Amino acid sequence: MIYFACATLAHIALLGLAASYGGGFIWAALLYITLFTAALDRFVPHILPELPEGAEFPTGARLSVLLGGLHFGLLFLGVSSLVRGAHSLPEALGLFVAFALFFGQVSHPNAHELIHRKERFARRLGRWVYASFLMGHHASAHVLIHHVHVGSQADPNTAPRGMGFYRFFIKAWIASYTAGFQSEAARLARAGRPARTHPYLSDALIGCGFLLASYALGGGLGLGVYVGFALYAQVQILLADYVQHYGLSRRRLGEERYEPVSEAHSWNSPHWFSSALTLNAPRHSDHHMHPQRPYPALRLSPQTMPILPHSLPVMAVIALYPPLYRKVMARTIGHLQETNKTS
Repeated sequence: MIYFACATLAHIALLGLAASYGGGFIWAALLYITLFTAALDRFVPHILPELPEGAEFPTGARLSVLLGGLHFGLLFLGVSSLVRGAHSLPEALGLFVAFALFFGQVSHPNAHELIHRKERFARRLGRWVYASFLMGHHASAHVLIHHVHVGSQADPNTAPRGMGFYRFFIKAWIASYTAGFQSEAARLARAGRPARTHPYLSDALIGCGFLLASYALGGGLGLGVYVGFALYAQVQILLADYVQHYGLSRRRLGEERYEPVSEAHSWNSPHWFSSALTLNAPRHSDHHMHPQRPYPALRLSPQTMPILPHSLPVMAVIALYPPLYRKVMARTIGHLQETNKTS
C-alpha cells in the first residue's frame, strides 16, 4: 500500500503548496503528474510486489475513503486559489491544469474503485465525486451498462476500431446518460420505489450545490473555473474508457448473446508509477473479470492480456490526436491478432 499512498498523497501535498504559495510549487505539481510520472514509468524498474491471492486490504479501503474526502477539499481549494487573482496568467494556467489532472487521474480512478465496493457509504462517496464533476450518471452507467455489455454494440463506452475520441466522447456521454437513467428507473420500478428516489435527482442537486458554491466563492470567474474542472475531468473519464477498450469486441454467439467477458476485452499497462497513481486502473482486464476485487490485488499477465504500447496517461494524450492514435493502435492490434493466431 505504500506505493499507492505515496504516489497519490505526494501530489495532494504539492497541490496544497501550489495553491498556498504559488511559484515553483505550481510547476512542481504539474511536472509531478506529467513528466515525473512518465520518467518513473520508463526508467525505473517495476517494483510493486505481487500480493497474495485472496488477501484483504483494509488499508486500501481506508486510502480510498481518505482520497474521496480530500477530493472535495481540493475542489474547493482549486477554485478559491484561482479566483483570488494572486497568480500570473501562466501560473494560473499551470495551477488549473495541475488540479484538473489530479481530478481526472486520481479522483476518477478512486471514485471508480468506490462505486464497486460493497459498502453503501463507499458507493455513495464515489457517486458524490462523480456528481461533483457534473457526471453523476457515470456511477450508474459504468456498473449497470458498461460492465454488463462491455465489448458489445450495447455498450456506449466501448469504442469500435477507427472511431476517433471526439466522436466517441459525444456518443458515449449521451448514450451512457440515457442508458443509465433507464436502468435506474427500471430498478426503482422493480423495487416499488417512487420516482423521486431516482439517483439522477440527487446527482443534479449535488451538481447545483457545487455550481452555487463556486459562484459564491468567486462570482462568474469561480463558476467558470469549476465548470472548467468538471469538463476537464469528464474528458479524462471518457478518455480512460476509450483507451482501455478501443477496438476490442466480444464475439457474437447469437442474436442477443456474446461470448463471456475475458481478459482479452480490455487494454492494460504494466507501468508501475502511473498504476500506483491511478490505483491500478491500468490493470483493467482483471477488474472486468473481478469487479469487486480491491485495487491492490488486481492481477496483470502481460503474456496473455492485451498490453498498450505506452502507459495509460501517455495513450490518453495520443488519443487527443485521432489520426496518430489510430496509427499507433493499428500496429498494436495487428501484433495482438498475429500473436493470437500463433498461440
